[in-house]
Amino acid sequence: MTKTYSRRSFLKGILSLSFAGLLTAAGGYSYARFIEPSLLDITPITFTHPKIPAGFNGLKIVQFSDTHLSEFYPLSRLEKIVAKINDLGPDLLIFTGDLIDKPNQYRAYKQVAPVLRTLSASVGKFAIYGNHDHGGYGTDIYKDIMEESGFNLLKNEVKRITLRDGSMIQIAGIDDLMLGLPNYEKTLGKLNEGLFSILLAHEPDAAIQSKHYPVDLQLSGHSHGGQIQLPFYGPLITPPFASVYTEGMYDVNQMKVYVNRGLGMTRLPFRFFCKPEITVFTLQKGKN
Repeated sequence: MTKTYSRRSFLKGILSLSFAGLLTAAGGYSYARFIEPSLLDITPITFTHPKIPAGFNGLKIVQFSDTHLSEFYPLSRLEKIVAKINDLGPDLLIFTGDLIDKPNQYRAYKQVAPVLRTLSASVGKFAIYGNHDHGGYGTDIYKDIMEESGFNLLKNEVKRITLRDGSMIQIAGIDDLMLGLPNYEKTLGKLNEGLFSILLAHEPDAAIQSKHYPVDLQLSGHSHGGQIQLPFYGPLITPPFASVYTEGMYDVNQMKVYVNRGLGMTRLPFRFFCKPEITVFTLQKGKN
């Protein structure tokens, strides 16, 4: 196992150096550093499932993730994203973690909540912890920001969402896998099998465990889609707990897993063939 991991790490290191050389030789540095990070994909998905109540037909869920606020992702860019999300008219708004890249070093953290507070969603706003939200003694900073912004911060919790007609779904959120204390049984063991269930889990490989519970749709981030991808190869590297599921939609037993590429950057301020993403799910009752 160690030899395999070392060989893989070596090969990825060589590919990273090759990528840097490719950027320099092809003049792609400016594109990967300044152009692609400022682009945005809006990914529309009609999500059909027999357990979705008729009252939730057409309900719009907007997922955004991994802003990693820093010198490379300033508040001004977040303000533009907030305006874009409001233009999409979400009924339910989901943030799947990693708000600030280094919370204890980010001096403008008190300016974040006033921006996020302007996000509007008719049914509610929900969030979970990512590893960077816990990292750097950021747990309480993140909690205060999200609660001040009107988000329901789920930490090994299940909430039911009920519409005026009495129709209901349930949404669960587990704590971060890397730096938190996730509890699958405490959380997902509470799910009502008869209700349509959405799980928020920052790391997509949580699906290895969550697939054993009555989860219908897992929404994750964390991977950034690899942040840097090469044609015919894919991501150069993905973070821990994002090696099995890295980008887009997957069928995992009875549930679907969607991995959002996120908006910001970490470690390297580059995106290459991996544009930032917001996902828009429209719920529909029917066969999945």
